[in-house]
Amino acid sequence: MGRRFIENSKNCSLVHAMNILGGKWKPIIIYLLANGSLRFGKLLLFLPQISKKVLTEQLKELESDGILIRTKFDEIPPRVEYSLSEKGIKLLPVLKALSDWTFEVYNEMEFEECKIVTL
Repeated sequence: MGRRFIENSKNCSLVHAMNILGGKWKPIIIYLLANGSLRFGKLLLFLPQISKKVLTEQLKELESDGILIRTKFDEIPPRVEYSLSEKGIKLLPVLKALSDWTFEVYNEMEFEECKIVTL
């Protein structure tokens, strides 16, 4: 049996999707933005385990991939909010399906649905 590889990895849709979603925090950031826009500080509160540097990198990558929108308000002090783009909104059912899959396949573990608490 020969080695298997993806011949068209440059154009493979699954490889591209994983490049977009790859990163420990990206799916969680998308999930957090499902109910509306959030500021950087609020995202940090929801994700206490993430560093400012990593959150900044993940947000920049998601913005670059067209998954979220960064809105800068011309105010003093400056205010920036992040929200999902149409592409990001279309990812929500995919993340829900992934969550459902986890419940179904790993049911011996005591998983719970992720709950967002308003701070």
